[in-house]
Amino acid sequence: MDPLAFFKLPDILIYMAVTFFALGILSFLAGVFVLVSQGFSRDVKTLAMQTSKIAQKGITDEVSGLVGNASTLLSSLNEMVRTKTGVGLFLTVVGLMLMGTAYWLILQIDWT
Repeated sequence: MDPLAFFKLPDILIYMAVTFFALGILSFLAGVFVLVSQGFSRDVKTLAMQTSKIAQKGITDEVSGLVGNASTLLSSLNEMVRTKTGVGLFLTVVGLMLMGTAYWLILQIDWT
């Protein structure tokens, strides 16, 4: 008996398609979770609110160093949120591409 008899081309394509589809679903769900969870992050909202209050106090009390540090913190928060959005979008797009590849692999199988 041929040891590779279990691995015919249609079977390999089906295994690959199932694997790609499963990985695509996981990646897509992880991306959606990252995108949704960033909107509900209380810590980031609280930190941004407190930083803006510090900046306002620094402006009224004419403390330029405090204002500079607060603005640096705000720009760091904005960059963190943008990075998290980028990661979420990347995972979502990769998941969709993997699911599309799985569909294309299924179409390549000769079922006759």
